[in-house]
Amino acid sequence: MLRKLGVVIGLLVFVGAVHAQAAEPRLMGTYGDWMAYIFSENGNKVCYMASKPKKDEGNYSQRGDIFALITHRPAEGTKDVFSYITGYSYKAGSEVNIEVNGKRFVLFTQDDTAWTPDSDTDSRLAEAIRAGSDMIVRGTSSRGTATKDTFGLKGSSAAYDKITSECRD
Repeated sequence: MLRKLGVVIGLLVFVGAVHAQAAEPRLMGTYGDWMAYIFSENGNKVCYMASKPKKDEGNYSQRGDIFALITHRPAEGTKDVFSYITGYSYKAGSEVNIEVNGKRFVLFTQDDTAWTPDSDTDSRLAEAIRAGSDMIVRGTSSRGTATKDTFGLKGSSAAYDKITSECRD
């Protein structure tokens, strides 16, 4: 199952970079609710941590895989990039709302993925995830279906430490 999850997450990470030269992600470890991965993209290290929700709610008949990811790409000078793959296409122009232990974050959407608006928000959200106990993500599908996904954050700090140690600036 972990291998399948790694392959699926690896494929999803490549959205927008389909033809990039990349190796299959390698699982570096499982830390509670989170997993840490590393792969090479155009000869450069990329590390990310990923989790699936413990609970997903909404009145939908089918939904694809759901992942929360934090990615470091030191060769590009990026760290803590948060992305959320929701398993459905978002309603055009909609936002995703995340709550971690009372802290709220608003993400923009495109197709089936949501991102924070800037690197400062990425860093604050990554910090909240590492310090939190759970994360609630709310979004709206292109069909108008409201969803609520609940993630456990156990192990997120250890997974973050692993990806940070493997993908230093």
